[in-house]
Amino acid sequence: MYTSSWCALVLGLVVAPALVPAAPLPATGQTSPRKSSVVLPFNRHKHSRRVVARDANGGDVLGGSVGLGDSADLFYTVAVTVGESTTAVNLDTGSSDLWVMSTACHTKQCQQTSSQPYDVTKTFKPSGHSVTLNYGDSVTGTHASGPVGRDTVTLAALTMANQTLAAVNDTDNSAVSNGGAGILGLGFPAQSFVQEAAITAEFPSISGTDTFVEQIASSGPFLSRLVSNDMIDEPLFAITLQRDTIDVSGQGQITIGQLPEGVDNSSITWVPVRLYDPADGGLQAPSFAPNEKYPLRWEVEIDGVYLDGKKLPDSKQQASGIQTPSLSALIDTGNSLIRGPSDVVTDILKQVSPTFAGNPSAQPILPCDAGHNLTFQIDGKFFPVDPRDFVSQFLPDDAVNCVANNVVSTDPPSMGALFSWNLGDPFLKSNLVVFYYGNLTHPSVDPPRIGFLSLVPQNADQLLDQAVDEAQKDGGDFESTAEAAPTSSILIKEGGSAAPTLTTSASTATSSAPSHSTNPSLAAKPASTTAAPSQLASQSSSASLSYRLLDGHGVWYFFLLPTLSLLTSLCVL
Repeated sequence: MYTSSWCALVLGLVVAPALVPAAPLPATGQTSPRKSSVVLPFNRHKHSRRVVARDANGGDVLGGSVGLGDSADLFYTVAVTVGESTTAVNLDTGSSDLWVMSTACHTKQCQQTSSQPYDVTKTFKPSGHSVTLNYGDSVTGTHASGPVGRDTVTLAALTMANQTLAAVNDTDNSAVSNGGAGILGLGFPAQSFVQEAAITAEFPSISGTDTFVEQIASSGPFLSRLVSNDMIDEPLFAITLQRDTIDVSGQGQITIGQLPEGVDNSSITWVPVRLYDPADGGLQAPSFAPNEKYPLRWEVEIDGVYLDGKKLPDSKQQASGIQTPSLSALIDTGNSLIRGPSDVVTDILKQVSPTFAGNPSAQPILPCDAGHNLTFQIDGKFFPVDPRDFVSQFLPDDAVNCVANNVVSTDPPSMGALFSWNLGDPFLKSNLVVFYYGNLTHPSVDPPRIGFLSLVPQNADQLLDQAVDEAQKDGGDFESTAEAAPTSSILIKEGGSAAPTLTTSASTATSSAPSHSTNPSLAAKPASTTAAPSQLASQSSSASLSYRLLDGHGVWYFFLLPTLSLLTSLCVL
């Protein structure tokens, strides 16, 4: 989500962490005369927050609302306009590319979605190259493929002309289910395979990474281009996710270019984003910045993992094809689960489930009101997963026996994917996370970092007990809500007028129904991490590129070679 334009009322941003020196953020209440920041509340809260921006025609926008959707805590979506088509896409901090299902896609998944496809016959400008994006780990695997081209893309009041994207005509990815029709990758440009395909089409004889880096402002991912072109107040975005199963609660939103309202920078724990050496699958430094190391993804080191207050033993799982790296985690909105080393996950499930302890092939059944606390220690502080996000309903009409299926095993660290934990939506429902890009051309000047703030209330165990009691009284089913992403927004323009923008229709259908199974399977995960794109070849005769996106695990990818970096301070959704 983004907002183009310049801001009228910017909720301040604070000083960068002492831990990682950076340019100071403006004080609360300070305004910017030229850029913008946006608040994108989730659907059911869409009237409680403001969007501050300027519309595509240059008029001042004083406020308004833009909704975000959620399907039973599995898919968090936002409406984007591509050309003349408005559709819902999955928000994914674990990948970097924008792709949308086109009218040419006739696979089973494309036929099942209720979201509007992208009409490539109208405004799409094909590059002549295509990509195949493969998502998942060694347990799951999906793909999305189609031609790469350009079109105008708008999110909220943020508009970018000639934006690179893939118009997918073949996919089995679940991002085109539950009302979605694609993925909006919010990661670093170093993971952008769409950008590499576009650059290869336009500069077929280049080698190295210089041109790739130089073209980020014109050919990079949507958010990277917004930042590179200095269109946002601060190079950051913040995310919280609401809870739509077990106990419908919380307030989810995304803010771009500012911290959320009421959040002070001093309350946030900031840690550096991991930088990758080329030997580990990272970016080859360009000639104009030969000593720089670049990030691949939103990944941070962690101190340890705790269950019910006790530190779990470190994993003995061997890394795949590399030396065992330090303990780290990917922060991934495109992952509906918590994923970790198989031996540690097995230990967790044995401790919480007598059924699983007796038979590791059985489902990890446990009392719904057990109230276990899975906690991650980051920079010496503790960030728990709310007990309400640890369990799911196992069988219909049964609110006594639940299943601990929100924590699953995954592949060990590997080249280009050094992390062993993938902290998905259960973690992001429990913690506010701020993603700060810093200076992506020269990270040593202003390093990328991630900020954390726990949102778990002290009475979380009691709230779980209340939810269980209510479900038992209501026939044994926990509540579960699906909220479609609206396909229009209202922006309040200068002079008090309210005008629709972005779209031609407003679909804010919200359904609430008992959840007979809120078990987000591995296959339900729409997207996650990626390996670095292959290095641009000196001669490229192929008009079709195929890449494997890692889920933080597995040696799946075909081309693992550096290519990029990012221009100036960045702000992302």
